[in-house]
Amino acid sequence: MTDILPAIEPTFLPVAGGGKFPVRRVYCVGRNYVSHIKEMKEADERDPPFFFQKPRDAIVGDGAVVPYPPDTTDFQYEVELVAAIGKDGRKIDAIMALDHVWGYAVGIDLTRRDRQRDMRDLQLPWEAGKSFDYSAPCGAIHPAAKIGHPSAGAITLSVNGVEQQRGDLKEMIWNVPEIVAQLSRQFTLRAGDLILTGTPAGVGPVVPGDRILAAIEALDTLTFTIGEPEA
Repeated sequence: MTDILPAIEPTFLPVAGGGKFPVRRVYCVGRNYVSHIKEMKEADERDPPFFFQKPRDAIVGDGAVVPYPPDTTDFQYEVELVAAIGKDGRKIDAIMALDHVWGYAVGIDLTRRDRQRDMRDLQLPWEAGKSFDYSAPCGAIHPAAKIGHPSAGAITLSVNGVEQQRGDLKEMIWNVPEIVAQLSRQFTLRAGDLILTGTPAGVGPVVPGDRILAAIEALDTLTFTIGEPEA
């Protein structure tokens, strides 16, 4: 059978120390830090976790230039711990969940906040605010076999050298095992899936020329620059 179109290129992230990690799906957890829930005034901290997705080709690597996206005047950052799945599973028990996590990275959930709010007010899905091109910067993945499973430690983001976000992984409402367990009840998780686990308070807008640096203890930093809109 002859291909009608060129083959779609796979998406990879570098592995710290060498190698590359193939990405299958990108899941995101909404509202997983009390401080962020309070600043957004959108939910109760007792609400169960919910999930949305970004396309895998929305991933951009360290050092990239991210074009300012169309259809927004309120383009915002959210720094997050990324858990990389290395073992398939469904209906995973939280006690066994870390057996399915291959490693961790620093990620950013870039958001068209005005479009997200529009969708919320219309009770429509969040894709317009969350799932656009270049919306998932991600750093190198660190194998859990080398660094363990971080459950505490500073998570920060600065814009042009000025710190805007600071939290601690221990402040997550739902920890990584609980997130994996909850998500695997809705989807079969596969090796290559990424899960962005939520952001602390301090989210805010960026404009072309801004340089973002995101950091989590024990992981490589992630840096990128906001570029001019694509023609």
